[in-house]
Amino acid sequence: MSERILVAYDGSAPARNALEFAFDEFPDADVTALYVVEIPEGYLGVIDGPDISVPLTEKAREHAEGVLEPARSLAAERGRDLETDVDGGKPDQRIVDSALEGDCETIVMGSHGRGSISRVVLGSVAERVVRRSPIPVAVVP
Repeated sequence: MSERILVAYDGSAPARNALEFAFDEFPDADVTALYVVEIPEGYLGVIDGPDISVPLTEKAREHAEGVLEPARSLAAERGRDLETDVDGGKPDQRIVDSALEGDCETIVMGSHGRGSISRVVLGSVAERVVRRSPIPVAVVP
């Protein structure tokens, strides 16, 4: 059975670095790039719960597919297969849940280094994923 890797992908330079890292470090793995459409906190309060996936508009899906296109191009340049997925909700929660639902062994994500001083190294989403994930998380600068 091949190893499964989930790469959190948002189109940023750190996300591209994370995808390149996944291809380099896991040459035989099945890699999935996940883009999470962040749903504002107020909307999630009514529907938040286990195994709930937020429905996305067609416009949000089109935007997400556009964000994922460079990931597909990078995979093609490297001769790699790449699955892509789009989800909506709290990014940290959906990243971890998607990895577990997909039987992934590792999550790979970039670090933006935004936010307060305590989050300078990881970035807030990466920090929350590292804290809540029961599987290994590789954070790539």
